[in-house]
Amino acid sequence: MLHDSAHVPKPSLTEILFGLFLRLVSASCIWFALNYWAMLIGFSHGGAGRFDLLTPEWRAAATALAVIYPVAALGLWLLVSWGPVVWVVAAAIEIVMYEFYPASFGTRPLLVVLHAAVAVTFILFRAAIFYQRWRLARQVRVDSP
Repeated sequence: MLHDSAHVPKPSLTEILFGLFLRLVSASCIWFALNYWAMLIGFSHGGAGRFDLLTPEWRAAATALAVIYPVAALGLWLLVSWGPVVWVVAAAIEIVMYEFYPASFGTRPLLVVLHAAVAVTFILFRAAIFYQRWRLARQVRVDSP
């Protein structure tokens, strides 16, 4: 009897490591989300970051990030295509906050560098996976018509 099921290729080591990387970024997104929520409800910063005590700039940014980061974490954890897109939105908001509006938000250069490092690592993983799939597609196969 012939196999009726389609042959599903095993993921490469690069793809497995990429999945682990995305889940690590997902865990950090949960951490950032918890920090923003703790600030907004007055649990951290001695209650000084409570929503009703924040400036309008901080209200908008912290509220947006408190919602976007858990969504990014879910998308990254599930390894779906929209997860990195949502993370890019959250990272872009924070980079703009701390790099372009330091008078309102202060500066956090380490956070900006970490976001850039994650973005570069993501691009390198995607390039490596693309190259592997390209090489595999160019190989001569005996099952080709």
